[in-house]
Amino acid sequence: MQENNEIKALLHLIDDPDEDVFNSVSDKIVSFGKDIIPNLEHFWDSVKTEEVQERIEQLIHKLHFRDLNHEFQEWLNSNGSLLSGSLIVAKYHHPDIQAHVVLQEIEKLRRNIWLELNNYLTPMEKISILNSIFYNYAKHNGVEVNYDNPDLFLINKTLETKNGNAISNGILYLILCDLLDIPVSAIHIPQQFILAYFDDHFDFLDPNALPAQKISFYIDPISGQMYSTKDVESYFNRISIKPSSSYFKQMSNKMIIKTLLIELSKCFDDENNKYKMEELISLSELIVL
Repeated sequence: MQENNEIKALLHLIDDPDEDVFNSVSDKIVSFGKDIIPNLEHFWDSVKTEEVQERIEQLIHKLHFRDLNHEFQEWLNSNGSLLSGSLIVAKYHHPDIQAHVVLQEIEKLRRNIWLELNNYLTPMEKISILNSIFYNYAKHNGVEVNYDNPDLFLINKTLETKNGNAISNGILYLILCDLLDIPVSAIHIPQQFILAYFDDHFDFLDPNALPAQKISFYIDPISGQMYSTKDVESYFNRISIKPSSSYFKQMSNKMIIKTLLIELSKCFDDENNKYKMEELISLSELIVL
């Protein structure tokens, strides 16, 4: 944005010790929109005070978040894809994310898997091929949830580092299945983010079948390991919870992104980053299920 006298004056008021003045200046700067970010970045380079630099960084963050909030609401209103939703969430922590790089990496994975598939394979054989490409050939690794590292939740970093937790790996796995027409969905098993292969024949043979009856087997996105119905029943016995039909329903894209936002927010529970936790929770609350 071209720097006129008004913008110059506002920038030089950022260091005003009066909080009311700063808040007023902040609101005015944010009203210019993201086009003013280069001006702020240039001004950041010229100041020597760490406190002022932090204020500038807060302003840049506010501008990014305002833009992201608008983009997220558009995604909600359009019932957007899981891929586009996960890219928006990744943009929260990495505003300069290169979406085309993410799409290219996903397309490489999709193509490598597609080349090995055919119509004569059983569901387990299809998943075995997907697992072989994803975990063995492409070397994607599953790690336990660690709230000290936000990148483990984000699709761009999961692809870049080949390290992801159950949620980020699971989202990537679901995106690939959707692109390959493999009927895999996330389900609501307590304390787990787990996937299930749904037998789509039930939609024609018995539309009234319970969700659990439509599931052929389950998939752990950490490793790709497949589990039987008995394995899942044993898990429910172990955690002393009686399984109900709701646990086996397919999660929508909105449900998955809401889960991602809530889990990602837990990475910012320290005093300095509390505002980030609140912002992510506010985004999750926009999703009404």
